[in-house]
Amino acid sequence: MSEPQKSQSAMRYASLATQWMVMLLLAVWAGHKLDEKLNWRVPLFLILFPLISLALALWGLIKELNKPKK
Repeated sequence: MSEPQKSQSAMRYASLATQWMVMLLLAVWAGHKLDEKLNWRVPLFLILFPLISLALALWGLIKELNKPKK
């Protein structure tokens, strides 16, 4: 693998990791705010939103990795 291909591959995975981090942080923040607003004893949305976002991120990763290389 040549140097430009390695760099492009590294940037691809770095962008995917950044997307995961942002998605999970937003899910935790939204779940916390919704649980705070509803004032439930069990933090249901704080648990559900990150799990749902993680499932969506995994689905997107699988879809991205199965794309044919150009």
